[in-house]
Amino acid sequence: MPIRPLPDHLINQIAAGEVVERPASVVKELLENAVDAGASRIEIDLEQGGVKRIRIRDNGCGIPKNELALALSRHATSKIASLEDLEQVRSLGFRGEALPSIASVARLTLSSCYQEAEQGWSLQAEHPQNLEPAAHATGTTVDVHDLFFNVPARRKFLKTEKTELSHIEETVRKIALSRFDISFHLRHNQKTLMLLNSAQNRLASERRLAEVCGEPFIQQSHYVEYEASGLRLWGWVALPTFSRSQADLQYFYVNNRAVRDRLIAHAVRQAYQDVLYHGRHPAFVLYMEMEPQLVDVNAHPTKHEVRFREGRLIHDFIFHTLHQALAEVRPSAETASPAHFPTYVQPLARPDMFAANATVGSTNSPNFNTTSFPANYSYQQPRLGLPVRESLPIYAKLYGQPESAEPATNAQVSIQPETEDMPPLGYALAQLHGVYVLAQNAHGLVLVDMHAAHERITYEQLKLSMQADSIRSQPLLVPHAMPISRREADQAEAQAATFQALGFELSRIGLEKIVIRAVPSLLKDSDTESLVRDVLADLITHGSSQRIQNAMNEILGTMACHGSVRANRRLTIPEMNALLRDMERTERSGQCNHGRPTWLQMSMEQIDKLFMRGQ
Repeated sequence: MPIRPLPDHLINQIAAGEVVERPASVVKELLENAVDAGASRIEIDLEQGGVKRIRIRDNGCGIPKNELALALSRHATSKIASLEDLEQVRSLGFRGEALPSIASVARLTLSSCYQEAEQGWSLQAEHPQNLEPAAHATGTTVDVHDLFFNVPARRKFLKTEKTELSHIEETVRKIALSRFDISFHLRHNQKTLMLLNSAQNRLASERRLAEVCGEPFIQQSHYVEYEASGLRLWGWVALPTFSRSQADLQYFYVNNRAVRDRLIAHAVRQAYQDVLYHGRHPAFVLYMEMEPQLVDVNAHPTKHEVRFREGRLIHDFIFHTLHQALAEVRPSAETASPAHFPTYVQPLARPDMFAANATVGSTNSPNFNTTSFPANYSYQQPRLGLPVRESLPIYAKLYGQPESAEPATNAQVSIQPETEDMPPLGYALAQLHGVYVLAQNAHGLVLVDMHAAHERITYEQLKLSMQADSIRSQPLLVPHAMPISRREADQAEAQAATFQALGFELSRIGLEKIVIRAVPSLLKDSDTESLVRDVLADLITHGSSQRIQNAMNEILGTMACHGSVRANRRLTIPEMNALLRDMERTERSGQCNHGRPTWLQMSMEQIDKLFMRGQ
């Protein structure tokens, strides 16, 4: 067949195939246009899951009369005018494809009143030259009827009305979480499904979060805010105990644009690695802000994916911010209060610790090196209590030391006076069935799973001990040669120092072969060849890897489990109080090594309700 130009209508339909997948795609594009127009109120009306009708009305700046027809032509936009503009896009939409693409697969009517005009105007996409006056307040209305009426093959691929509606609702939720200052009203078949008022402060924003993500999410989340090296990360991260069976409550925004990015997902997953139950997924609503030129938002037609100019910097910034925030999940005067939303806003370190050339590791990983910080920065290791053998009598039973007191019985309790400086977990009252410690604090009753709590304490101390003594290597009697790809061999050679810091000694002995001469002592019985392959894959894909550290942590976790107080151990009151104090000092003590909670708070109000007091 000869080469020939495609007709305009076919070009538009091909473009529509990239932009318009289902009714939710139409809603997304039109909502983004409304947000870019400066709207403070957006109304969405749907019929039959959006297939029969989608009408979106906003109170933004509107479109001038002489630009209405131009808005329906391809690659016509007010948001970029040069290559320089494209490199620093701040708006959500900018390609100029949405309206003509939608109009090519549906019947579209565009009505608008420009902010300085006295009269509104309307036109139909099928007859853009027929401009008619319309009674319209300042803003724009886009009315879309009969989606895919002229592309029956595409219409057959649509799901049920309920399914298509659920996709639209998720789209509205994403946009609503990106802009708290805009109110949204979603109706389906004239029935209100979502009514979100604008929020001008954090309390109102958390009300919207509760409406969109559910009350339990906001009740069990930390507020995070941190800024460094021109990057700002803020938002809400759920406690590890509020994990999900699916990754269905994860919202990440870059400059107010909802994105899906493997680098971001990897950084978040690493931050939760040591506190999340196996097979579970974290929940979060996070916002990252940076200069537009540091991120390419033109990497995908639907703009869901982005590319970062400094991917390693972004990864380390997200990981360290969330890792430290989660490390602060331990009992405190605030977190012990049922009415308080725990927050984390204190700085992690000097902002320039995230300089692009810095090699920053986890503060709990053996390859963490304070020399990667600026010379004038003094790193202070968090105080996590005494070493295991030197701690309070709680550990006497574990190491065969003589006990100083008799175990507590059900009737043996000790109530300390309530003072202003009462510790967060208060003072021990008794032990329940040899499993739980009951304590009284300023807010009411505290229940502690003594084995889970002690397991976390022991685990964190073992990690610190290993960090202080560095990783011990064990030479192999017979070096193990393994074939790999040339790319992997290049990476192994370039990262030899990284592997050595982690206890491995690797040498390249050919274009596609390396030899393992030494392994970390803790991993001498592991499948080291598979581990090395996985680490190399991580280094190639993400520029970093936590697999070796995670493998060693699993062993330390097992050691901590076996070295912790077991159920049915009778503890004395001083031993129970010692456990409470160590919990208050230990990072991540809010959950055990498997992601389960170690303690919970019952307020006096909750207890009174159980007994109907005051009713």
